[in-house]
Amino acid sequence: MAAFDDQYGKVDAQVFKEDLLNKCGAKRPEVICGPRFGVDTAIIELGNGKALATSSDPLSLIPSLGMEISAHLSVHLLANDMSTTGFAPQFAQFVLNLPVSLTREDFNLYWSHIDALCKKLGISITGGHTGQIPGQESTISGGGTMFLQAPKDKILSSNNAAIGDSIIMTKHAALSSSSLLANAFPETVSQKCGEEIQKIAAHNFWDLSVMKEALAASSILEPNQELHAMHDVTEGGILGALDEMADASGCGFTVELDKIKLNEEVKQITDLFEIDPFISIGAGSMLMAVKPGHEDRLIKGLSKEGVEACKIGVFKEGSAKQVVDANGKQRSFTFDGVDPYWAAFFKAFQAGWQ
Repeated sequence: MAAFDDQYGKVDAQVFKEDLLNKCGAKRPEVICGPRFGVDTAIIELGNGKALATSSDPLSLIPSLGMEISAHLSVHLLANDMSTTGFAPQFAQFVLNLPVSLTREDFNLYWSHIDALCKKLGISITGGHTGQIPGQESTISGGGTMFLQAPKDKILSSNNAAIGDSIIMTKHAALSSSSLLANAFPETVSQKCGEEIQKIAAHNFWDLSVMKEALAASSILEPNQELHAMHDVTEGGILGALDEMADASGCGFTVELDKIKLNEEVKQITDLFEIDPFISIGAGSMLMAVKPGHEDRLIKGLSKEGVEACKIGVFKEGSAKQVVDANGKQRSFTFDGVDPYWAAFFKAFQAGWQ
């Protein structure tokens, strides 16, 4: 019997609060921001006006997608979390629990791509652990942790969205889920949606990093004054990420669904796999909480950097979360923590989709 009701993906907020939150070891005064659901990084006081930010995430190793894509996912999803601080990661440690079926050749290819990506991003790999585990056939090959140090008063945290802040999103919804499905089932997607749609969606995979817009945003606006918080979209998609960000910040939100950008290839693929693009894995998009009056400057500044961005809603007082559809009808939003991507992936795999 599974430990958790939802057997796919990360645990939900209830499990986090009931089983984890009050069992986090010793309390230390240096911890400025510790474990919180929906918060991307921990922040630790270093003294002399400096702080350490750190974040951990699973590592991916998906043989059907290849070693390069697996390494790309592993490094960039970690770096995305770190970039929500407004700074780039500087150091990394990786723990690899590899399947015994992985060849030395494939391991060297996988690690070479991780090494190359870290060099490109300016990240020093400072240690970790590497081994093979009998019976380990998961596509999660271990875990990684990244670190950075920066001026304490400039580091952003995703739990600092303020009431009245505008919600800005970059790029479009379900970027990674649609791309992963296009890469995992290329023949079926090509047959059902057309070769062009498959190619565009598959290529979107290489746009999963949000570091560019995160660093740009923190230079366009004043961190913690005009730009209050950022949160990268992962499991749960745009609305799931907003749900986390609002809960962590102690507020609610109103979002207009027709303002959330949804590209044609994403729409077709999410329709094919019968998943809701607004709550499906959306790595590659960043959410930003921006003080009113500074939205246009940010959007225009990001555009100059080649990053598309738009306002999709507002953080509100209280805990109510509302979404407004294209017809102007407003309804309450509740998220059960279940991302439909996982069930759709395994359903397609078991059905023999290629």
